[in-house]
Amino acid sequence: MIAIDARWRARLAQGLQQLKLSVSLGAQQRLLEYLTLLVQWNAAYNLTAVRDPLQMIDRHLIDALSLLPHLAPTELADIGTGPGIPGMVLALVQPYQRVWLVDSNGKKIRFLRECLRRFELPHVHAKESRAEALPGSEPFTQIVSRAYSSLSDFVTSTRQLLAADGRWLAMKGKRPDDEIAALPAWAKVERIERLHVPGAEGERHLVVLRVA
Repeated sequence: MIAIDARWRARLAQGLQQLKLSVSLGAQQRLLEYLTLLVQWNAAYNLTAVRDPLQMIDRHLIDALSLLPHLAPTELADIGTGPGIPGMVLALVQPYQRVWLVDSNGKKIRFLRECLRRFELPHVHAKESRAEALPGSEPFTQIVSRAYSSLSDFVTSTRQLLAADGRWLAMKGKRPDDEIAALPAWAKVERIERLHVPGAEGERHLVVLRVA
């Protein structure tokens, strides 16, 4: 196991303070242990293009946690989760009732299953699948994504997973007006939030959608 660098701990604490988030020391420790696993696995399996651990804290951990105030502590599906961003990061901080981490990339799902074994998160499940192939028998009130295709593809591929009163939450860079214009008629934008993420490059927006 890679030792947790004091600089990592300080950078995480600084980012949380700038986000005005109160995260327990235990949860911060879990996040840093997750980071050490990501650094280890990334060297062999190329799970993320970001190589520097301090940049990973800014661009992965802090970026994912900026979503926390916009979520209820119920169930959560993360589509195109990659190495668990934002879903795994959020699950290490907030005990959601049920979490699905969905990705079609086998090596990323293997990494997530190792994380689940290490952190003992029985309510979190890693699913190696395309989103549209997942059954809708257990719908979610919250479906999230970060940089997962277009908004139209996101809502279309996951509509069967959304509960009747559910919401899609899509993390984007610049305000995606072209993607919003291309949404199907049954998908309605409820609101767009500007996310202020310390350490992030460029703009960050959250698009919240529901069935019209």
